[in-house]
Amino acid sequence: MTVTDRPADVSAVQPAADPPGEAAAPAPGRTRPRLWDWRLLLGTLVVAALLAASLLVGQFDVLGDGGWEMFTITRIPRTIALVLAGAAMAMSGLVMQLLTQNRFVEPTTTGTIEWAGLGLMAMLIVFPQAPMLARMGGAIVAAFIGTGIFFLFLRRVMLTSSLIVPIIGIMLGAVVGAVSSYIALANDALQTLGIWFAGSFTPVIKGQYEPLWIVAAVAVAVFIAADRFTVAGLGQDVATNVGLNYNRIILLGTGLVAVATGVVTVVVGALPFLGLIVPNVVSLVRGDDLRSNLPWVALLGIGIVTVCDLIGRTIIAPFEIPVSLILGVVGSIVFVTMLVRSRRRV
Repeated sequence: MTVTDRPADVSAVQPAADPPGEAAAPAPGRTRPRLWDWRLLLGTLVVAALLAASLLVGQFDVLGDGGWEMFTITRIPRTIALVLAGAAMAMSGLVMQLLTQNRFVEPTTTGTIEWAGLGLMAMLIVFPQAPMLARMGGAIVAAFIGTGIFFLFLRRVMLTSSLIVPIIGIMLGAVVGAVSSYIALANDALQTLGIWFAGSFTPVIKGQYEPLWIVAAVAVAVFIAADRFTVAGLGQDVATNVGLNYNRIILLGTGLVAVATGVVTVVVGALPFLGLIVPNVVSLVRGDDLRSNLPWVALLGIGIVTVCDLIGRTIIAPFEIPVSLILGVVGSIVFVTMLVRSRRRV
């Protein structure tokens, strides 16, 4: 690992070479990519066009009678939800990959989403009439506990391959999901659990999507702490040497991921593999500088979710396919491809 002559400047720390199976880190002395450039502006225009299409696509003619009312009740909230949920889950995946030093980690492969579902189910059983914010709090707390357990496991167990990490996370998530299903079945709430994990923007309307604005604050916090997350991703020794409290940064990252995952799960549902696809594509093109990559990660996350939502709305119109189904297919293909490529390099 290489540190420049100014160790106090955390943004100057250059990542070490990634372990086998990981994408290569920027070489020492390489200048940081520019935060804003014309490519980002072009990407923003493309995503803006997709969002405009999202506002106009649907079975109800918003240009006819009652169109404006339908536009404000469903189309605008749905499009805002696409922006906030897509950016939040993509950025959560980037933070988790950095803190665990593993390209295969994101809320889907660590069981974070399943823990959030367990928290939701617990709130439903204990407080059946709880408002959305209370249910959201239960999901966030459970997601935080589950993600913390996963991080503690990684710190205490020596793993010989980075490929084992997501497998363990998926297994843990399957166990937690099974517990949630059993509780739901015993309390005649299995259908409710299925709706929560559907990952669809269909039920998003005015008056229900507003809690998603919480994840906008999460995105701002991630950007502010970006350099600290970058240094923490180099390991505890490097972080300590440059004067950072490593455990505090890990705790902060875990909390931000838990908040984003809990809020999105309650309002929208699961968006599988989004946090896996987006950070890996951006890092492959731009390297591993967290701060300069964040706008790209957020933009690409929004774009992918919007495209999947448009496909789901049009492919079997007038019916809709949940976004989670399309993301799951695309994400699983990308995940398996990454595993195979990583295995060949070992």
